[in-house]
Amino acid sequence: MDFLNLAKEYESSYLEDLNTLVSIHSIRDLSTKTNSAPFGQGPRQALDAFLEMGKRDGFDTKDIDGYAGVISYGEQKDTVGILGHLDIVPIGEDWSKEPLKVTLDDGYVFGRGVMDDKGPTLVAYYALKLLKDHRVPLKKRVMLIAGCDEESGMECIQYYKKHAEIPQTGFVPDADFPVIYGEKGGAHVTLSSKDDTVIKKMKAGTRPNIVIGKADCIVPSITDQQKEQFEFYLKTNDLKGSIQEVEEGIQLHIDGIFSHAAWPYNGVNAALHLLNFVGCAFNDTLSSDLYSLLKDWQGKPEHLNIDGEYMGFLTMSTGIVDIENDQTSVLIDIRYPNDIDANTIVERFEDACKALKSNIEVHLDSDMVPMFVDPSSPLVTELMNVYQKYTKDMFHGPKTIGGGTYARMFDNFVSFGPELPFEEKSTEQFVGGPHQRDEGAKLANLIQAIAIYADAILALAG
Repeated sequence: MDFLNLAKEYESSYLEDLNTLVSIHSIRDLSTKTNSAPFGQGPRQALDAFLEMGKRDGFDTKDIDGYAGVISYGEQKDTVGILGHLDIVPIGEDWSKEPLKVTLDDGYVFGRGVMDDKGPTLVAYYALKLLKDHRVPLKKRVMLIAGCDEESGMECIQYYKKHAEIPQTGFVPDADFPVIYGEKGGAHVTLSSKDDTVIKKMKAGTRPNIVIGKADCIVPSITDQQKEQFEFYLKTNDLKGSIQEVEEGIQLHIDGIFSHAAWPYNGVNAALHLLNFVGCAFNDTLSSDLYSLLKDWQGKPEHLNIDGEYMGFLTMSTGIVDIENDQTSVLIDIRYPNDIDANTIVERFEDACKALKSNIEVHLDSDMVPMFVDPSSPLVTELMNVYQKYTKDMFHGPKTIGGGTYARMFDNFVSFGPELPFEEKSTEQFVGGPHQRDEGAKLANLIQAIAIYADAILALAG
């Protein structure tokens, strides 16, 4: 079957359904939590909308207590699964498009979630719909599972695993093509201290998995010389910032660049720059010590600069800084290859802290071990064949990434698209990636992904 031309026929309805999902502010908000909405009303509304699409098109649907939903095709015992998510990260600032609306401009679609992960999840849905509409026979039941808490710890799929059927194999449409057979481990480490600091208050960052793109801190006062030093610091580091008098003292502000924590080198951490400046200009020992620990995204000060055999470099991103009344807490997102483990990471942090003047304690808050599937397995080779069929890309092979997807939650699952490794931007507009402003994707690539996923489902379940 010519899946690509068939996929093009669904473009208008895909965009309409995508707008329905994007228009829902499906961020985790426990202040609106209920028994049927464990992550708040936004994720609940997105799940309801998605399941309603499945009912509309004649699929079997199941609500897993508001944690996730399942759209199924077929009644066979053997199963193939597709795992996507409907929750989003905070919208952030400086958008040039409406974030909660699909904007089609110059061949690109924009809106929070169009790439992470409402757009790709809906691509997978339309692939399944295409197969159903054209009565393509399958030998296995296909389960499209949509979770509601991927961005905040994957509690949704942890619950799902205890209460619902687990597919035997499958893929996750929440990353890059070709096939991702390995994902780095993910550890959240907190540094805490009760040491004195000149910083009266600093609340920076919203999520551990986002590089802090804007940050403020309040100090009691500032001299003219320190003001000049601040301006010099901004200029020498190509930053923008401001000094403002507020009720509590003097507020220092720095603009950085938001990015996904898996790629901290693509961002500029505004909070770390503030710690560096305050440490130097105010002779603040705690700020200087924190910056010395956190300044390098590869973790060189902690001797964590590991180049893994399969998964490449360990990465480290400071996600949340909370300082008030000499109570300091810093949350770090660490993505590590399968050559090291979380306990070793904590030990090396502890050793680095012992060499500092400040009394800084290290805590391991959470750990997700790396995901790894044999790159020569039938699952990987089947999906690679489908990818190459549509893209003619024989150069890029299976790979590993630093991001964490649902693939790590089930055995014999990999991540599979939809971002292309060789894509060049064809518009002069800024097109943001996941977790960035103006999040966008080329519409033609999403439509092509419908065809790729339809063929992939056929390869795994046909």
